[in-house]
Amino acid sequence: MLALVAQAADQQQSPFGAFGLLVPAALFFVIFYFIVMRPQSRQQNAHKAFLDKLGKGDDVVTTGGVVGKVDRVAGDLVFVEVANNVKLRVLKAQISGPYKSAAEVEKPAEEPAKK
Repeated sequence: MLALVAQAADQQQSPFGAFGLLVPAALFFVIFYFIVMRPQSRQQNAHKAFLDKLGKGDDVVTTGGVVGKVDRVAGDLVFVEVANNVKLRVLKAQISGPYKSAAEVEKPAEEPAKK
């Protein structure tokens, strides 16, 4: 009886042997890398570059949603002016990015007229 089960199992093996499951797993990892991991690392590098060149006068938004203008940068602290004579101390790591007003976002890039 066990010989029949073993013989049936031998007939159902894939022609690739042990590599039969390795190929789809490797393919899945490659697809996952290009769809998830690579864009995420690019986004992290761009954010780090933005924080490194942060300077006075830049409009920023914090992770808490506070919008303001950078007054000065002191180490890992950023002093953000949110109103006249109202300055907040914010950790540099909590700056989520540059602030783009609605007018800047909606304004499409103008293309030269084609003749």
